[in-house]
Amino acid sequence: MSTFKAPKGTYDLIPPQSAQYLAVREAIAAPLRNSGYGYIETPGFENVELFARGVGESTDIVTKEMYAFETKGGDRLALRPEGTASVLRAALEANLHKAGNLPVKLWYSGSYYRYERPQKGRYRHFSQVGAEAIGAEDPALDAELIILADQAYRSLGLRQFRILLNSLGDAECRPVYRAALQDFLRGLDLDEDTLRRAEINPLRVLDDKRESVQKQLTGAPLLRDYLCDACKAYHEEVRELITAAGVAFEDDPKLVRGLDYYTRTTFEFVHDGLGSQSAVGGGGRYDGLSEMIGGPALPSVGWALGVDRTVLALEAEGVELDLPSTTSVFAVPLGEEARRVLFAKVTELRKVGVAADFSYGGKGLKAAMKAANRSGARYALVLGERDLAEGQVQVKDMESGEQTAVGLNEVVAELESRL
Repeated sequence: MSTFKAPKGTYDLIPPQSAQYLAVREAIAAPLRNSGYGYIETPGFENVELFARGVGESTDIVTKEMYAFETKGGDRLALRPEGTASVLRAALEANLHKAGNLPVKLWYSGSYYRYERPQKGRYRHFSQVGAEAIGAEDPALDAELIILADQAYRSLGLRQFRILLNSLGDAECRPVYRAALQDFLRGLDLDEDTLRRAEINPLRVLDDKRESVQKQLTGAPLLRDYLCDACKAYHEEVRELITAAGVAFEDDPKLVRGLDYYTRTTFEFVHDGLGSQSAVGGGGRYDGLSEMIGGPALPSVGWALGVDRTVLALEAEGVELDLPSTTSVFAVPLGEEARRVLFAKVTELRKVGVAADFSYGGKGLKAAMKAANRSGARYALVLGERDLAEGQVQVKDMESGEQTAVGLNEVVAELESRL
């Protein structure tokens, strides 16, 4: 047993469970690739200011959860707590918005880091797949992203998730609502921290998970009653497009999401099988973020889905993913000469695209057959001295137990056709 353990609140992804994570990532990415989104990868850390400005000074992420540090060169950096700010920074830096077609559509996959109290489904390092459509203000784009996430989840076999939808208004109508909400909050019996938050960003208080706070929020003014006509029309069109696509959603007038940069459309994917950490992903429109980080006005929309949470949701629904076996053929040599000959065959099989493995470490027949069984291989190749002398190899079907002798020169082609 080694003295080192993974840091608190983190986990290692190891086989065979890791195959599930890969399949989930693949399933989320597939509809995006199919809809004009190109892959982007950004560094695991960024200038701390990018998140302070982009994600928002008042958010828990920036005030409490960010891993910030100073480098030897005196730079203030932070491990990325979310994906959008980094992706937008990279797109601006590369001038992708000037290269012609807007929106610039990007998808990404990676690890994110937040210093929070670890619990099931909430880790300090977690993995997400996300998508951003940068530089166009169009309800069809908001609808497209929600529909693609829905498609990804359905393709995995998930059924018991819900989509919550809201509009946060824009620079016109949100300030009016904000003032009304602040007035309401000032009249409540709230602790100092919460009052301070109410002054910086009152919408965050609506998101407070404490029962004592939620009780007092009954009767709080709702954003939807303050939306200007343009925001109302925009939201109506998003709703119509999603509905026409056959995607079910619920209006949630209290949904705010934990980041300061959202405007208009905001949505969350929740799964009721996950207990308190019910959100599996979410996103929304962030029309002002580009200017906040020093870029031109680029209205944009995006989402991120948690890979860890999605795996938990699959478990909660009892969905077994149909994962292909990692090994199709397992080779068992008996003796030195057989070992040389069979190793060459394994190499040939791999070259023609057959997943093959080999009994390493000179195990005896019994131990080697156990290993073949554990590998999940469909066929075992057994080569003994007698087979070698006759120029053939035993091909054992691991499902039926049937064994046939096949010529050494024909075995690769034979297995290729069987598989």
